[in-house]
Amino acid sequence: MPNAARVGDFLEGGKDNFEADRRAVRTLVAAGPVTATIAPALRAFHERTLRYLVADAGVRQFLDTGTGLALTGNTHQVAQSLAPECRVVYADDDPMVLAHLRALQASAPQFAVASVDADLTDPLAILSGAAEVLDFRRPVAIMLNASLPYVLDDAAAAETMLSLVGAVTVGSYVVLCHQASDLDQAMPAIALRWNAMSDQRIKLRSRAELAELLTGLELVPPGLVPVMDWRPALDDPSFDVAVPIHGVVARKP
Repeated sequence: MPNAARVGDFLEGGKDNFEADRRAVRTLVAAGPVTATIAPALRAFHERTLRYLVADAGVRQFLDTGTGLALTGNTHQVAQSLAPECRVVYADDDPMVLAHLRALQASAPQFAVASVDADLTDPLAILSGAAEVLDFRRPVAIMLNASLPYVLDDAAAAETMLSLVGAVTVGSYVVLCHQASDLDQAMPAIALRWNAMSDQRIKLRSRAELAELLTGLELVPPGLVPVMDWRPALDDPSFDVAVPIHGVVARKP
């Protein structure tokens, strides 16, 4: 059965994937070629937001809920390359991702990187595990890297956001990127194909639905926009089509 992390790995040219994942990608690309843009666009957005958070906003603590299987460009690698004192906790319940994270931890500075085995719909477990490494009296950046689409119930997604944001102090940030229902007409068909193939089902959401989840937070300019429009960089990948993902960085006032 295809797995989201392994599919993302294949789309980025990695080797941590199986034939089921490669077959799923072929099926999804046939439904909509825009599929091929999603993983590299997410990675580029992730790195741009980390550079902003560390270099401009001065954040030194990160709670990452969607790192995937990338060998390079992970949150702790990017953040610590800019400020070695950064501390990072990853949260995931995928056994392959957790094994990957444990291998990454072995090469990271002691006590600076940790992982928590918990689902995003159990924010209390995530926060309890993260508290062993992060100081919640100081600002924390919550990284929701295409992880919220896997919370299908809107009320559960709102509760997850409320719990995570409620646990961090003023001056903390939320980075959210989410597959969009309103940016590419092929996306509903792509999502239907994926949900028929995998038990890691996803839900697309519109800009308006995501804006509601961000109520009470200050949006960092340019706000909630298509992901490649959020402070683009010269080294970003380029695509012939618009990437159907919304992206935002928001601050807790």
